[in-house]
Amino acid sequence: MLIGVVAGAVAVTAIGGVAGYKVLHPEPTYADVVNVQPVTKDIRTAHKVCKEVPVTRQAPVRDQDRIAGTAIGAVLGGVLGNQIGGGNGKTVATVAGAAAGGYAGNRVQKSMQESDRQTVMDTRCRTEYSNQKKILGYNVTYHLGEKQGVVRMDYDPGQHIPVRDGQLVLTPPVNENPS
Repeated sequence: MLIGVVAGAVAVTAIGGVAGYKVLHPEPTYADVVNVQPVTKDIRTAHKVCKEVPVTRQAPVRDQDRIAGTAIGAVLGGVLGNQIGGGNGKTVATVAGAAAGGYAGNRVQKSMQESDRQTVMDTRCRTEYSNQKKILGYNVTYHLGEKQGVVRMDYDPGQHIPVRDGQLVLTPPVNENPS
């Protein structure tokens, strides 16, 4: 029985000593934040930029073989050739005038078709890039009692980090009044 009384007295004294120490030296409820450094990553994002620009091109050709120019030139050349000479010479001059006129009419129509231009609006696109920084987390330097440490957190904790049972609470606080 004496052993039980002594053991009880020792237990009560030990428990009282621990409780008294905790009253005189309470565990901290937060760690002081000394420094917060965001940890970032550069993100390059591509996007398409388009604009309408005027473009000048050769107009579409309706008479690829230049038949109209050749025919008109041949008729005019034949009429002019017919005005020259007499007898068989007149026939030769008419035929030669028609041939020369047809060739000349063909060349004139070709020149006109090549110089005929039209301006249309065309969409031109190019890829541009923008750079952004993405925050991956925060390296937080803190003091907890006499201890200094660094911890990676998902959010910026502000001036204090909560402490529970001697351990840092690293989860973000829950907002009880959502807006």
